[in-house]
Formats: sequence, C-alpha cells, structure tokens
Amino acid sequence: MAADLVLLSPLDGWVSCLTEVPDPVFAQAMLGDGIAIDPTSGMLRAPCDAVVTSVHAARHALSLRTAAGVEILLHIGLETVALGGEGFEAKVAEGQAVRAGDPLIGFDLDRLARRAASLASPMVITDAAGFTIVERHADRLVSAGDPVLTLSAGSAAEGPAVASAGPRAQRTVVVPLAHGLHARPAARIAQCAAAYRAEVTFAWAGREASARSPVGLMTLGLGHGDTATLSAHGSDAEDALAAIAALIEGGMGEARTLAPAPALKPPPPAPNTDGLLRGVTAAPGLAIGVAARLVRAELTVAERGQGASHERAALTAALAEVTQQIAQGVAREQDPTRRAILGAHAAFLDDPTLSGEAERLIAAGKSAGYAWRAAVGGFVDALKSLADRRMAERVDDLIDLERRVLSVLAGDAGADPELPAGAILLADELLPSQLMAIPAGRLAGLCVGGGGPTSHVAILAAAMGIPAVVAVGPGLAAVPEGATVILDADAATLQASPGAPALEAAQGRLAARAARREAARAASRDPAKLADGTRVPVLANLGSLAEAEAAAAGGAEGSGLLRTEFLFLDRETAPNEDEQARQYQAIADALGGKPLVIRLLDIGGDKPVAYLPNTPEDNPALGVRGVRLLLRRPQLLRAQLRAILRVEPRGRCSIMVPMVSRVSELRAVRAALEEARRELGVEGRVDLGVMIETPAAAMTADQLAQEADFLSIGTNDLTQYALAMDRGHPELAAEVDGLDPAVLRLIRRTCEGGASQALPTSVCGGLAGDPAAIPILIGLGVGKLSMAPAAIPEAKALIRTLSSEACRRLAEAALAETSAEGVRALSDAFLNGGA
Repeated sequence: MAADLVLLSPLDGWVSCLTEVPDPVFAQAMLGDGIAIDPTSGMLRAPCDAVVTSVHAARHALSLRTAAGVEILLHIGLETVALGGEGFEAKVAEGQAVRAGDPLIGFDLDRLARRAASLASPMVITDAAGFTIVERHADRLVSAGDPVLTLSAGSAAEGPAVASAGPRAQRTVVVPLAHGLHARPAARIAQCAAAYRAEVTFAWAGREASARSPVGLMTLGLGHGDTATLSAHGSDAEDALAAIAALIEGGMGEARTLAPAPALKPPPPAPNTDGLLRGVTAAPGLAIGVAARLVRAELTVAERGQGASHERAALTAALAEVTQQIAQGVAREQDPTRRAILGAHAAFLDDPTLSGEAERLIAAGKSAGYAWRAAVGGFVDALKSLADRRMAERVDDLIDLERRVLSVLAGDAGADPELPAGAILLADELLPSQLMAIPAGRLAGLCVGGGGPTSHVAILAAAMGIPAVVAVGPGLAAVPEGATVILDADAATLQASPGAPALEAAQGRLAARAARREAARAASRDPAKLADGTRVPVLANLGSLAEAEAAAAGGAEGSGLLRTEFLFLDRETAPNEDEQARQYQAIADALGGKPLVIRLLDIGGDKPVAYLPNTPEDNPALGVRGVRLLLRRPQLLRAQLRAILRVEPRGRCSIMVPMVSRVSELRAVRAALEEARRELGVEGRVDLGVMIETPAAAMTADQLAQEADFLSIGTNDLTQYALAMDRGHPELAAEVDGLDPAVLRLIRRTCEGGASQALPTSVCGGLAGDPAAIPILIGLGVGKLSMAPAAIPEAKALIRTLSSEACRRLAEAALAETSAEGVRALSDAFLNGGA
C-alpha cells in the first residue's frame, strides 16, 4: 500500500475549510477537495515534492503533480486572473521539479488586498489518484511548511463507476432552454450522464461542474443562449457527449416554453400606506378566511459525530428513506406539475456532489446531520448568488430536502399541519413538500413572506387553483393568528382584520362570482344559443384523457382541439401507432360520440423533443415547427394519421393541420391522409381542416377554404405573429392581446374566407374563453368556440344573453378602435349594459 501523502501549507496565514471560500466553484468542491488560506505574506511555496505541470499565463495559479499521480491546484486569491499577471512573479516554470517548501510564486500582498475579490487562496486536489483526505488542520494560524492535509491511498468511499482514463472528447453546446439549466433539465442531464462510464463536465464563465451533479449544473447559472463547453474522458466519451448534447439541443420539451426569467429580482412590495400588505401574484383569485400561520421549526444538529462508519450509515439510511418517500409520491401522484417537482427532488438526492461533500465532512468527524446541512447549505448560498431569479428560487427545493433528511435522522416524521377548513395560510417561507402535504380543499388561499412567482410553491398553488401572493415581506409577521383576512391575489394584496365595508364588498364579490358559477354549472349541459335561437357550439380544448372526462362532465359539446403533444413530450422515444390509437380512442370514448378535432403534432420551435434534435434556430417560433416538421418527417406524420383513422367508428375524428402558411402544405397532408385511408380501408371522406395561426393563412383563407373542410383560428400564435411580439417576453407579454384591432381584422378576413366556401370557422385559441372577446368573435362571424374546460359553463351562460345583431354592431365598433385597450373598454361597456 502506498504511504500517506502529507501536504504542507503553501502560505503563511489562516487556514480554513474550502467550504468557506466565497466562490461556489471552490466552495462546492467542483474542482476538487482541499483547504484555503488567507495569506499574511507574499510567497507561495510547494506543499510537497512534485513537478510543475502548468503555470497560468496570469501567474496567479499553478498546478503540480506528485510522483503518486496526485494533482494539486494552487490558486492565489479569487478573481485574480483579471489582474493579468500584475503583482505576481513566477519563480518556477512548467516541467520543473520542486521540493517541499521551494518558492513557486511571489506576489504583492498589499496590491491583492486592494484589487482581488478575496485573498482566500485555495489548495485543491484536482485528481486524487485513488487517495482520500483523512485529516485536515483548519481554523488556525499556520506558517508555510506546517502540515495541513493528510491523504491516504485506498480508503476512498465507493462512488459511481466512472472512467478516469481513456479517450477524451470536447464540444460546445448552446443552451436553448428558456430558463437555462434549472432543476428539471439538470436532473435529466444527470440521469443521462449516469448511463455512461465517461466522466463529463460542463464549463462556463470560468466555472465547472460534473454532468452527474444536477445541483452543480444549476450553480453554473447557465441561461438561455449561453454556450457551455462539454468535456468527457473515458472509453465511451464520444457517445456520452453526443447523448448529452442531443438532450440539451433537443430542448427537453422546455425550449422557449416560457419567458426567460428576468435577471433581476422582482421589485420590492410597495410601502404599506393603506393597511394593505402588498406582494407579487403567484396564482390569481380572491379569498376570505382565517389566518393560519405555519412556522417552520428550526432543526438542531450536533456538529461532532459518533464515528465515521456510524454517521455514514445513518446518512445512507436517511437518504434511502426520503428517496423511497419521494418515489411513493411520484407513483401515486396524478398531477404532472407535482410529479415533475418530485422528480427534481429525487435527482437532487441522488446528486454525487452533495453526497460527496457530506461524506467528506463525515470523514472529518462531523455528524451525519451536520454534514448534510453543510453540504446543502453551500449549494444554497451558490444559488442565492446567481443573478437569475428563477434559479435562485430553487433554493427552497434544496432546503426542503435538507429538512426531510434531517427529520429522518432525528426520528421525527413530522405531522401534517393542522389547518381549519377555508384557512388563509401565512408563512414566512413555505416548502413544496409542506404545501403538497395539505389536503385538497383545505386551503382558501396562501400568502408567503418570501418566495417568488416562479418558485415551485407558486407553481403548485396555481396548479391547485389556490389564490396565492408571495414576496410580501416581513410585514406578514404582524398579521395575528386567527384574524380574518382578505387575500386579493389578482391585486397581489392581503388585508388583515378588514373593516365592515371592505369585508362586505369582498363578500359581495365572492358571492356574485359563486352565484354566476353555480348558475352556469347548473345549465352547462344545455346548448348555447343566442337570443334569436342561433346555435354557437362551445367545445373544449384538451390535452389529456383526464381533461376529456372533465370536459364531458362540464357541458362541452365536443372538442375543437386535442393537442396531441401530451403523447410526445417528456419522453426519449416517440409513441408508436398503437399507443397513439389507444389514447385517441379513450378520449373519443370519454366524449361519448361528440365531435373530436385532433390537431396533428405541433412540435419544434417552442416545443422540441429529445428524440428529434433540431439544429439550434435563432428564431424557433419562425423555424421548423408544426406542419413544416411533419412534412420533413413523413414516418411521424404517417403513424399519427393512421392512429387517428383507427379510432372507432373509423373516420369519425376530424384532423387539423397546425402552422399552415400556404395551400401546398395542406395539399401535401391531404395526400398523406388519403394514402393512409386507403391502406386502412376507411371509407368516405375524412374532414381535414386548417389551424389559422399565421397572418399568411388568414390573408389567404379564401384559397385555403377551397381545399379544407373547416377553418379554426389559433389566436395565441396569430396574435404574436401579427404584432411581432413574443407572448412569453417578460416586457411585452402584457401587450400581446388578441383583441388588438389588427388581430380582429385577420379574424374577420378568415371568417369571410370560410364563408366564401360555406365552411364553418371556429376559434380554439385563448381568446375563445375570454368573456370580453366572445361577443366580438360572434359578431365577426365565428360559429364555434373551443376553450379550456373550466371556462365552458360561464361562456355558455354569457352566449345566452347575446343577440346576433348586437354582436355585429359591437364587432364593427371594435374594428374601428385603435388599440386593444379601447376594444376592451368597449366590450366592458357592452357587457355591463352600456350598449
């Protein structure tokens, strides 16, 4: 067995653990484990006998290799590369052999103190070559030459089987994900990397992280459009790089699905000058209830352990138990939002960087709880330091896991919070697992002192339909337990102990909303007819079997849009024809024979998939997506057409083509449909329609109508293309309004084109469920509306109050307006009896 390797202090100064270095690259041991020294003199010396393998051009750092193969990085100060060598004098050259204590680099300590980000100077073991740190001397003053680290061969804890030698490969990848490498994509990259023996690292902006570490990847802060350098070494290095690069470039179903998170934090709440607490809306709505406070008790842990083997076993058992808890939650959870959050938590628990840091601290004599808390805390600090707000809001997920593991270590299962029915939950901070533990229907609302609108708690609240306000600030602590509060999430306010007038007004608003909803639900199964008896069918936009079942129960007269992407996203391979046919049949059966319009796959652009990696596009919304992609992937188109045609009774489903901009595209799909129909022996014509989403399609609707069986307007994309505004852009989203007169004129042109061939024209975009838009759309000539299932009862109720003539007059007046605001004011006056 090789002898222990003792490393001497390379500097005079105060030695500390690497975790105390104010730079996550070093503090999170992304380059390796070691110590740091705050120098009191200006000479860096060799910590052992070694060979100089490199001297940085800026002379602020160098690397050494011992005879046993251990590689050591010595780095003077932080961010000192920016000095360009000023104040440093190299005493050695690359390839030179040195003895312990030999001078390596001289430096001007006073100059560094004035200009460096920090004087903390790390000594990092970048390649341990089978050695493990078994002893370190920290938190004390040392002189150069004093022992600070002892490494022992052959005692390393077992880790994942990776190759440290073999072929090497490198490539760059541009991150297409709208929110960069946040929790879920980082977890998927780590899962992909684990399938290969090669060790893959990501480098960006002078930082580096292992591809196997989702937390490490997050702390890099890689955002949309950033270029990362991927390096791999091992027998399957090329394959590993290709797989990970394809996963990233494919977008993992997240590229441009949402707006890039603003780099800055949300603005602070406005001062409390009128008795209201103000925050940021996380989920809309209005609620009145009793304030119920949730206080997160602090968990205490002992620093010193009871022996490394005991503490290691305790942490391993606790991690296994929490992993099992999460797996059980994923197995029983039906909501995709909750499943995704739980999946990210599972990846964090499996992060080798977290467990490795905890193992290092346990080996240094710390308890399992202390080691886990310190390991998580380092990454929490790193995430908080990032400028990207969305990344920083993942801190709660790490704290959540810290508490769950510490609770298991302490033998405290933790009781679910006891809350009265209809409570407004108040919390300074709230963790995702705490919210998921609250029974459905128990909460009326949620108000959090901290957090942000893109945190997992905010996402969960929106999915649960709970009005929620976050980032209220410290003033929330003054709200007394049990007080009556009004939570107006639409206005992002909380009012505690309101006076009688405010309470009555809020109760009146709630009662009016409830009465309207109840009356609408009671009549939801009745057909929607205008005052003159004209039918305006109201259908549902669907994205799953569960939504189809809810739509049927809620009075939908069929489905005007089945988004088939739910079958294709978030998976590694495309669904085959049989799987698609089964899903489409189940949805058709749930609708009970009512009309079903199935939109062909609309991926690419803002909805990429991993198994169809596309070349990165400067403007994905204007790239290969929708019908353009399908015509370039004829086997994908053929399988989907055949699956739709197999729905019994055969030929019953209508088919809609997305993102059409010219007649030739519709003709090409018609030819493929006819071929599939002949192959399957389906008799009669199968309706094939066009989704009008581009201004080109709207302007040539009369030509498309000569070839199509129906037209359906997708107002979401049509609006952003007409206004040349990204509907996900944080500064422009509020201006992307489908009631803009320019969009309304395109809708009228489409309706006129359909009418020229006696074709029905429907709207299946977000505008269809907007009460302010419904009378205008009807007045423009729209004959059917397809919307979110939840909006159907109230939309039907509104239609029954309208007349054809009044809608036409309103539409003409709207076309004469010059802004969406003007159109909305006109519609509000109309709906409130002003027209």
